[in-house]
This record gives sequence, structure tokens and C-alpha cells, in this order.
Amino acid sequence: MADRMTIVEGDITRLDVDAIVNAANESLLGGGGVDGAIHRAAGSELQAECKTLGGCPTGEARITRGYALAARHVIHTVGPIWQGGGSGEEDLLAACYRESLGLAAGNGLKSIAFPAISTGVYRFPPERAAGIAVGTVHAFLHGDQPIESVIFCCFGEASVQAHEKALAALGGD
Repeated sequence: MADRMTIVEGDITRLDVDAIVNAANESLLGGGGVDGAIHRAAGSELQAECKTLGGCPTGEARITRGYALAARHVIHTVGPIWQGGGSGEEDLLAACYRESLGLAAGNGLKSIAFPAISTGVYRFPPERAAGIAVGTVHAFLHGDQPIESVIFCCFGEASVQAHEKALAALGGD
């Protein structure tokens, strides 16, 4: 399963995959960080479609078209705001990855790219988040799923290293 996961450093808005995941806020109407970058790169049609969705609770995901992006779809998920770890943040973050993967699989998508959800302004500790991300994706890929490629698109060397460490901890599986 680890051979179906790749770690890259770069701009998720430029990836040519079936879907990129947007670390969105509950309104789905754009914001800062990766959310704002995806909305800017996709064009105004993305926001117009997002307005029809009625938002998204933390831990859930919604799918839209990709519009001007190289990716055919955007899967919007709302990660938890880190509050010290005692408010179910780890379970909610894992749910973001599971829900996004489930939407991708349910829509027949084969490739998906994730940012490091909740590690920016939501302050989730990056190493902890990377472990949850890689572990949740690994577990999902063990099922009978059509997804062939999962990319962790990191912003910065520290995020790359955290994801590489989490992937190495899985061993060769």
C-alpha cells in the first residue's frame, strides 16, 4: 500500500490528478492558505458551486468540479482546529482523510492529492497530523478501493519530513 502513496513538496493547485483536497473552512467559500490558493486558481465558478452546497461540518467532505485547475475535482474537507488534543481533534482529522477518500472512490476517481490538513492556521501539530494522514490513507488503501495514487502535497521541508517519517514507520507494506 505504501507504494501507492507519494510525498511531494509543491503547489497543490498545479497537480494533474483526478482530485485535489481543499483544507476548507465550514462555509466552503474560500479563506487563507491552501483554501484561498485553490479558490483563486480554480476561478469564480468554484465559489459559485460551493455556495450551493450549504457548507460542510468539521470532519466531513464535499466534492465539486475543478474548473480552471489541472485537477478534475476538488474535495473540500474541514479539518479540526487544534485545541490541545482533548477535543477529539485526532478522530476528526482522520475522518477528513477517510471521508475524502470515500468521496473519491465513490466517484470512480483514481488519483487524489492531499495538503497537510489543519497544520496551518488551525495549528494541528505537523508530525502528529502527518502520522494520522499517512496511517488513515494506508488503512483505507488496504480495503478493496479503486484509488491507485495518493499524493501528500506538502508546503515546506518540515511537512515533507514529517510525512516521510510517518511513511517510513509503516515499513514496506
